[in-house]
Amino acid sequence: MVDLRICGGRVVLHDRILETDIGMTNGVIETIGVVHSAAKTIDAKGQLVFPGGIDTHVHFSEPGRTEWEGFKTGSQALAAGGVTTYVEMPLNALPATTNIDNLQLKLNRAKTKNLVDYSFYGGLTSENLADIEALADREVIAFKCFLSTCGSGQPGDFSNVDDATLKKGMEILARKGKILCLHAEDASLTDRLEMELISEGKKDAQAFLASRPIEAEVLAVKKAIAYSRETGCAIHFVHISSAEAIAEIQQAKRERLDVTVESCPHYFVFSAEELPKLGTLAKCQPPLRKKEDVSKLWDCLLRGEIDWLTSDHSPCTIDLKEGDFFTAWGGITGCQNTIDIMYDEAVKKRGMSASAFAKLIATTPTKRFNLEQKGELAVGKDADLFFLDDTTSYTLQQEDLYYKNPYSPYVGRTIACRVTKTIVRGQVVYDVEKGCRKETVGKLVKVLN
Repeated sequence: MVDLRICGGRVVLHDRILETDIGMTNGVIETIGVVHSAAKTIDAKGQLVFPGGIDTHVHFSEPGRTEWEGFKTGSQALAAGGVTTYVEMPLNALPATTNIDNLQLKLNRAKTKNLVDYSFYGGLTSENLADIEALADREVIAFKCFLSTCGSGQPGDFSNVDDATLKKGMEILARKGKILCLHAEDASLTDRLEMELISEGKKDAQAFLASRPIEAEVLAVKKAIAYSRETGCAIHFVHISSAEAIAEIQQAKRERLDVTVESCPHYFVFSAEELPKLGTLAKCQPPLRKKEDVSKLWDCLLRGEIDWLTSDHSPCTIDLKEGDFFTAWGGITGCQNTIDIMYDEAVKKRGMSASAFAKLIATTPTKRFNLEQKGELAVGKDADLFFLDDTTSYTLQQEDLYYKNPYSPYVGRTIACRVTKTIVRGQVVYDVEKGCRKETVGKLVKVLN
């Protein structure tokens, strides 16, 4: 007898959809096939049963800026969106995760507050090179750096990395077998353009877009690839927004460099032409791109040139979204809707297979980061999954959101599918009718080195 049986669903496996049962015991999948006896049964009622989503790019800002987002509300939003594991970036918490003491603060805070499983990145900045090796030996899954200018200047806050430190850091990480994730925009170009535009009194959406062109992304990608080639460091490009940058990454893959790339829903469902109307809620870096560039990015995704999807959930309090496009906080609030929006757009509207979609939201990132228990519906894996009703539509309302600050540029969007149930290691953490589970069950995911 298994602890829990999922029946009546269309189970999304790595190569097909199978109408069958899933049996799980002690939080692990025991069987995929007919289950004759179970202590408890949940009927999926013809819905798709996917492996739990993996969001490898969120900012929950705890400790230090928990009023922006915290582990509790952030993980609730993920659960409502079908995500069962996340990896949190080393910023926007204060202090940033740039040394062992700061990592321990985060580990202590996270222990009892998460509804889903989690892991953390360490940061590489111009100031913490001496801490990188020790961090690499601890619980961090990988590292993150910024090639564009960032940070508030406050003590303990994150900052970008200079070229010399970047190269030295990559040498260390190559030796330690750790991946470096990069925010790829060329600081010299974006800083110069921003200064010129502001000096001309231009601070609107069009000026912001002009200050961060595709060229800046491509230049930074080329630099990182060159350093990877020289140092042997494995790299991953976060939130890439252009087909031109993807082309450079594809060329690096053909050279057999150890490189992967992610993108985010907002680069597929919004365009630069919409930014004046969307306002600063849709301000992000890199910025939204023109419709013709969005179309090219879709071509890249459908050709399999983008390895996986993330949210880049980067919230703040609503007052920080006030002001012009240069002074307002840059970040999109959206982790609750990565899966349903992109399933609607990629599978329902553009014909991607459900199995290919499962790889984009779950399987590929877990393989990249050696999270061997996650990412796939298979015997021996953690019993992490979600139900997706692909026969319904709903219009996202502000009251649907679990974020600490419930706003999002996706509010008002009609989505032609819906996450109805999320299960973490055999425990229901979200139900569309009942909401989120009150008791936290999330655990730190152990990283295999």
